[in-house]
Amino acid sequence: MVTVLGIDPGSRVTGFGIVHFHKNTITHLESGVIPLGHLDFPQRLREIYLKVSGLITVNRVDRFAIEAPFVGKNPQSALKLGQARGAAVAAGAIQEVPITEYSPREVKSALVGTGRATKEQVQFMVQTLLSLATTPSTD
Repeated sequence: MVTVLGIDPGSRVTGFGIVHFHKNTITHLESGVIPLGHLDFPQRLREIYLKVSGLITVNRVDRFAIEAPFVGKNPQSALKLGQARGAAVAAGAIQEVPITEYSPREVKSALVGTGRATKEQVQFMVQTLLSLATTPSTD
């Protein structure tokens, strides 16, 4: 039995999902977003750290998966994303949860079969694979 926390880091919204693997069965435990847009940037990082720490503790997370860093067109956005990612990683590292990084392309390819899948295609596959009644957030 393994419980995995997946994080889609963001400086305005950080997405998360928690699943439980047992034998050949995957069960959705919880998913959602950590809204951050209304806070000052240092407070956003604090909120990411605290919320992710809480998710790890409450759900007894065994593994932590996070989107690998990438550089987009805006260096300032990339720096803020890196800091948000760092706050989430720190929460897992302090609780000694093994952390694995996956590129967006790897995640899309594993779920949809192509690394160029749209967010809507990823949403559909997550909803289908986890038998969710509603469509999950794009984060």
